[in-house]
Amino acid sequence: MGVELEFAAVAAGRVASRISGLFGGSIDCDDPHRYRIEGTRFGRFVVELDSQFAHRQPGDNPVHGTGLAAMMGSFGDSMRALYGDIGSLVIPYEVVCPPIEIDRLTELEQLLAALREEGARGASDHVMHAFGAQFNPDIATRDPHWIMAVLKANILLSSWLRGVMSIAFARRLLSFVDPFPLAYARKILDPDYWPDTATMIDDYIDHNPTRNRELDMLPLFMWLDENRVRARLEPNLVRPRPTFHCRLPNANISEPMWSLTLEWNRWMVVERLADRPDLLAEMGPAYIANSQSILPADWALMSTEWLIV
Repeated sequence: MGVELEFAAVAAGRVASRISGLFGGSIDCDDPHRYRIEGTRFGRFVVELDSQFAHRQPGDNPVHGTGLAAMMGSFGDSMRALYGDIGSLVIPYEVVCPPIEIDRLTELEQLLAALREEGARGASDHVMHAFGAQFNPDIATRDPHWIMAVLKANILLSSWLRGVMSIAFARRLLSFVDPFPLAYARKILDPDYWPDTATMIDDYIDHNPTRNRELDMLPLFMWLDENRVRARLEPNLVRPRPTFHCRLPNANISEPMWSLTLEWNRWMVVERLADRPDLLAEMGPAYIANSQSILPADWALMSTEWLIV
């Protein structure tokens, strides 16, 4: 599983040093606000300010010499660094971890401890901190039936997950983790809806032509059928990955009781429900009926009736 953590109040270079100290590897500085830690025992880590304007883009290669081009290139680098210095007051830094075996996930808790020691701030430290912890768990199989079962389970448990996670106000306000549209939820929760891969992708994009979903399926769908996704969406919107992209958890870095293991255990509730076709067949119609009721019940509470079976 890959992990991405957003935080504030600690510079990228300092975090890069802590990662190298914990997991080995050498530090490469791309710019004042982006560092790569190569050759750690897990692979490459990246620490960067989460804004494209603070970094060189493809084609912005450094120009050497004393001519006008070199002067303009130096000016551009200076402006990007200045933007990053100012932007870091409101824009989070992000640690992008390499894919790690699930049974080694607890080793990353050392990184959380190091961030806390450095004074990193997370989603719970300020009302406007829209900081997330994004998980990218590998798929177990490319079988569309299993993938759809996980997506159904996630929608059925969305209200419950949001309740137990207490999604940060800023993340809800800025629509960083939008739920799936009700029309799409009703469509796929029909017990008879088990499409092939092509139909699954087309129906998803019809209702969700965006990365802004609590469980972003577009990287996976791009990996399954790149041509189909590129024909429907902007080519630079998404990169292919054989993973789910779970955007829901808060990054509560400064809270001692918060951990990656906690969020992984919450995700496992989704996968366990996906492996229970009998429960999916019961919960889907119940969800649809409740959503169509004039006075719907609290689905987050209703869903627990099945979780404790």
